[in-house]
Amino acid sequence: MNGPMLSRQRGFSMMEVLVSILVFSFGVLALVQLQAASIRLSSDARYRADAAFLADQLFARMLISAEANAADFAHRPGGTACNSVGGDASAPSAAEWLLEVQEVLPGATPDLQQVTVNAATGQVTVTLCWQQGNDVPRQYVVSNQIQWQ
Repeated sequence: MNGPMLSRQRGFSMMEVLVSILVFSFGVLALVQLQAASIRLSSDARYRADAAFLADQLFARMLISAEANAADFAHRPGGTACNSVGGDASAPSAAEWLLEVQEVLPGATPDLQQVTVNAATGQVTVTLCWQQGNDVPRQYVVSNQIQWQ
């Protein structure tokens, strides 16, 4: 009588061990996915902060620029964000800024960036576009009112 009962208990214990290993494995997989998402979101936040800094840097260059007028900073002002058309900025400091954008943000070529300038009102809109790997393209848009002397 003890023999068959002992055998059943041993089989039941093996089943419990297998189920607990399966549950543990799902937990570890969930933690790995959570870590990957955390890293992706962290890098996305860093690039957005970099984009904000770069846009502010262009506004500062516009304010202190003695070599150009407002219209010289306009870069591909037509079209839509990240699909802009038109002429490139002619101000030397704007060209330097575009190279910095390309160095700081992944996949941010100068032809993707857009700077629109309304010289009459002083309204400037900067649209920065970048894409990391196969991710969805990202953009950062900021507008500012600049008073030229």
